[in-house]
Formats: sequence, structure tokens, C-alpha cells
Amino acid sequence: MTFVAQARTYGPEDEGRRFNDGTVVRCHKVEVQKNSKDPNRVTGTVAGAVVGGLLGNQIGGGNGKKLATVGGAVAGGATGRYVQGQHQQNSGDRVVQTVCERTR
Repeated sequence: MTFVAQARTYGPEDEGRRFNDGTVVRCHKVEVQKNSKDPNRVTGTVAGAVVGGLLGNQIGGGNGKKLATVGGAVAGGATGRYVQGQHQQNSGDRVVQTVCERTR
């Protein structure tokens, strides 16, 4: 017969519970961000890459123009991702959750 150890989650009702190995369940409140519609920031990355590519395409000629287009798209994508992340962090829904864990 084989027994498999199962991960146990603890809730506020377990606060202060003591175990034989010397551990105790402790709970604390944490603020978490919820309901982000685009957690991977794809929209900002794509929009920034398009704008950056268009702007980069306006520079130079020949191979320099191609390089500027690619560079503009990369820089624009990174900037768009950063801007969207800042916006989500500043305007996202935040909720307070109780997290309980077993500690020594």
C-alpha cells in the first residue's frame, strides 16, 4: 500500500494550530492585484512595436532603414510593455486576502 503526501492549504480557522513537528499555522493579510485583463501586457507590447517600427522606418535608407525599423520595433515594444505595466499597477483592482501558512 502506497501513501502519497498531499499539500494542505490552511485558512483563518487554522490560525494558531500547532503540529507535533513544532510548526504553527500563522496567517497574515496581503494585498494582491486582481482582474487584470491583459496580465502579459501583450496589447502594450504590440502597439509599442508597431509605433516604434513605423517611426524607425522614417530614418535612413537602404540597410540602415531596415535596421532602424527593427530597432524601433524592439524599443517601442519594450516601452509599450513598460507603460502598460505601470498603468495596470496604478489602476488595477486590489483586494486584501488572508494567507495562512505553516511555519516554525
